[in-house]
Amino acid sequence: MQQSSNLSRFLKIGLGSTAISLIVMASAAQAQQAKPATENAGEVQLNTINIKSVNPQEITSRPAPVSTISKTEIKLNGREKLDTVLRSTPGVFTSINGSNPGVAVNIRGFEGSGRVNMMIDGAPQNFRTTAHDAQGYSYIDPNLLSSVDITRGAITTEGGSGLAGSVNFKTLGVDDVIMDGKDKGVLGRVSWGSNGVGFSEMLAGAARINEIGIVAALSRRDSNDYKNGDGFIVPETGQELTSGLFKAEMESDAHKLTLGGVIYNNTYGTYGSFGPGNVILSEILLQNRTFTANYNYNPSDNDLIDLSVNAYHNFTKLTYQKGSADTVRGPGTQGREITNESTGLSVANTSRFAFNDLYLDWKYGAEYNHDNTGGIKVGPNPIQSTSDRAAIFTQAEWGYGDLQVLTGVRYDYFKLENEEANIKNSDGRLNPKVTVAYNVTDWLQPYVTYAHSMRAPTLQETMLGGTGHGNSSPTGYRANPNLLPEKQRGWEIGFNIAQDNIFTPEDKIRLKANYYTQQIEDYITSSADRTQFINNAGTSRVSGFEIESNYESAYMFGGISYSHAKSDLPTQTPGLGASQYLPEDTVAVTLGGYFLDKKLSTGVKYSYVSSGPVAKIDDRANLIPGARAKSYDLVDLFATYKFNENVDLSFKVTNLFDKQYTPALSTYGSGQGRTFVVASQFQF
Repeated sequence: MQQSSNLSRFLKIGLGSTAISLIVMASAAQAQQAKPATENAGEVQLNTINIKSVNPQEITSRPAPVSTISKTEIKLNGREKLDTVLRSTPGVFTSINGSNPGVAVNIRGFEGSGRVNMMIDGAPQNFRTTAHDAQGYSYIDPNLLSSVDITRGAITTEGGSGLAGSVNFKTLGVDDVIMDGKDKGVLGRVSWGSNGVGFSEMLAGAARINEIGIVAALSRRDSNDYKNGDGFIVPETGQELTSGLFKAEMESDAHKLTLGGVIYNNTYGTYGSFGPGNVILSEILLQNRTFTANYNYNPSDNDLIDLSVNAYHNFTKLTYQKGSADTVRGPGTQGREITNESTGLSVANTSRFAFNDLYLDWKYGAEYNHDNTGGIKVGPNPIQSTSDRAAIFTQAEWGYGDLQVLTGVRYDYFKLENEEANIKNSDGRLNPKVTVAYNVTDWLQPYVTYAHSMRAPTLQETMLGGTGHGNSSPTGYRANPNLLPEKQRGWEIGFNIAQDNIFTPEDKIRLKANYYTQQIEDYITSSADRTQFINNAGTSRVSGFEIESNYESAYMFGGISYSHAKSDLPTQTPGLGASQYLPEDTVAVTLGGYFLDKKLSTGVKYSYVSSGPVAKIDDRANLIPGARAKSYDLVDLFATYKFNENVDLSFKVTNLFDKQYTPALSTYGSGQGRTFVVASQFQF
């Protein structure tokens, strides 16, 4: 282990960066700065540099592969299943199990086990199970979302525990419910869909009294098994979901405190076939609780202080309530219960200052997370095991004229422990990042980034053991306390375009494009005999190209998302995980227009998913060499009519031509056939 040497390197780099920052701060203590500019929701995320008083030319873009899925997009295309909007984001995909309502995000071919840090309101969702499926789902009701923030690639500051990036599902707040100029409000959503979609309802209310705002929401969804494009029912694809949230926001002068809780209860079935006469049927109750406390102190007369303190507690419980008959290997999984508790804290401060033409935003802080697993009849999953992850970080964003330079470093440390089995594992690593960007014109900004990141092994990988499918005899699963963290290093070259008044005085285009190449060492998969998890020898490589572009005018709108991916990562063999190779090419094109003074918007969306490698096993559980998934394309139609600022009505048709297909990265279930959805939102 390289803990001591890594720590020494961190101290040298971190103290050097700190010393430079302090010198500039001392020289600029009396300088005036401005606060960060506000980004436009729903657009490709292009934001201005934080200091405006001494910057005559605004920096119009952020040199990083970031995206925001707006509440408008979620309302239109993500109400039934978030996978639809996530898969329309470049470099982002999901693992789909038709009977599992959770979301398993894949970024650039990395998925599960914390490779992508999935969060709800900044709280990591660390619940994982070892099965024939994705190694980790997040459970959130789309009806309660305000937006989804996505970062692809290494992250040096908060939320940087993932190998390939992060996804933060942000829930409704007071301002999402109360309309401008009012002190109270109601937000309601209702929808009905054919082909098993059924009814969905959500009602939220909010009020603001002096400096205190309160919001509460309740949501319900009932769906049944759907039919595929051939007209056959796909079993166990319905759900009964009840969810809700409560938030209190207190703001006074420079202080803001937000307390929140999100509750999720879902009952759904599972169906799996693992050979002749070997069928698993279960009814599952999934309960997820996320509680957060976020504090910010940002005095207007002191640009050296912008303090954020975020605390959270998440509890997830999976219960197999009934069914689960394994006709070959035993009594099944009825009565199995798997739990995970996750508690953590992050603290960060940003100091902003300028000296002549030199600008600096300096963020520094630390974060800590503790996980505890438990349960009954957990199968191969661990219990009475704990995970501790900690990090300290510093990141400086420098600006000089049209030049921007980001320098950051993050030291990650983890410790895994099971006292009963006397299994321990710990390690640490230094992860630097450097970005250089230059504004060639006021609308074009190229950039280049070099970065490292790491992913700690999970409790499920390290403590693997027990039995599978409720068997009465051991299956030979073995723990591996010697697992090393996965390590990634790579380059990214990209550019951003933000241009207004191109063809008409009111139109605009936003475009982000990038090429990335990454090298991964100590990648973790199951062993050849699938009895334990191991680090694979050698260096693996992934690379790809991503484009995200949006155009809007007074009469029309459109968008293009394109991803090309190439990977030689070791295979995640189905059985202890699932295939996670991305399709080689994915395209999503949206084109629409505004009519009747913009009261009516209507359009079409075309999606294409190419063929690509896939990890697939035969009836004897042997890996099929050279297996590839089939390509497919889909067409959706949509329209929204706004009666006034308070009420709208939406209509859409998905899979217009009723195609039979199997979604890429699907572990169970063919794709949903033609489906009609009618929805309405009202806000007063």
